Amino acid sequence: MKIVVQVKLLPTPEQAAALSATLHACNQAANRVSAQAHETEVFSRAKLQKLVYTEVKAAGLSAQPTLHVIRKVADAYTTLHAQIDAGLLGGERSKRRRKAESKPIAFRPDAAHPFDDRCLSWQYDARTVSIWTVHGRLPGIAFTGSAAQLKTLAEHRQGESDLVLRDGMWFLYATCDIEQAPLNSDPGDWIGVDRGIENLATTSDGDNYQGQALKRYRRAQARRRAELQAKKAAGSRSAARRLAKRTQREARHATHQNHIISKQIVADAQRTGRGIAIEHLDGIRDRVRLKRHQRATLSNWPFHQLGTFLAYKALRAGVPFLQVDPAYTSQKCPTPWCGHVSKKNRPTRGTFCASRAGSLAWPTTSPP
Repeated sequence: MKIVVQVKLLPTPEQAAALSATLHACNQAANRVSAQAHETEVFSRAKLQKLVYTEVKAAGLSAQPTLHVIRKVADAYTTLHAQIDAGLLGGERSKRRRKAESKPIAFRPDAAHPFDDRCLSWQYDARTVSIWTVHGRLPGIAFTGSAAQLKTLAEHRQGESDLVLRDGMWFLYATCDIEQAPLNSDPGDWIGVDRGIENLATTSDGDNYQGQALKRYRRAQARRRAELQAKKAAGSRSAARRLAKRTQREARHATHQNHIISKQIVADAQRTGRGIAIEHLDGIRDRVRLKRHQRATLSNWPFHQLGTFLAYKALRAGVPFLQVDPAYTSQKCPTPWCGHVSKKNRPTRGTFCASRAGSLAWPTTSPP
């Protein structure tokens, strides 16, 4: 299976300037290619390459970077057309869809750009990379990362790496192809995982990963965010910068919590020879109607990310993973010999109390 390993680059000021100039040149070329693709309605990679390759290469890019620019543009239009076909941008008369179709796709000057092994080489022992830039080949750029990431990188890196500039720091996202454990095709049982707002996750074993701490954290962040938004509205540019950093910090915190929860659940399933089952919650935001004060909570609910983490960690560990119909899962008793479904099992949103199975009680929503 393929995973992405992130390492941080430690360039000198001169190296950073060369990397920045390279990203700007590649994305300027991508914008020109995108404009021609939109004007001529040529979106396939092969046809687009015949149309613009000579022009882009003559503008100062080498052969391989030119091909990567063309492919990046073609892939962006493929994604856009897939979203349109799936109805994600609305119907034919949708304002959002008309806006997307009326102009070419634009790339930020510092947008990420891919490099293959012809343009970027790794020296794992020295912890340096050599990368092509518009100012020539740039050797000896130091990189760092956690011990686990560096080990995975050295043993399993395969394919392209993306050069990324984020918050003034340089990163390389490297694709690694690692072996996954053999799939347990005959699990002895299943661990049901119920994802919720009051509690981030609850398993059928009774393990409860409470979301109270995360909720308190978000409320504190919301108060600070409101203060910064008021200052931003008054014209404070520093408040706008601090607001963006705070938003990213909150997202990183939620991601960290989801990694911890998913890792523990998958480890339990692998140790006991069981599979993992979760509710299929795609489109829940479109299905439910909430009061105004509840909307922010649902929009920030990281249930999809938790499901994604469970899926890929389970695949890596050889643990069976499936999504089930969520109907009545919050009202059904998880006891194997019971399975009673009743609204009385849920006296409150944050409490499950089996009304027929005696004293069995869960301080959370019920597992699937």
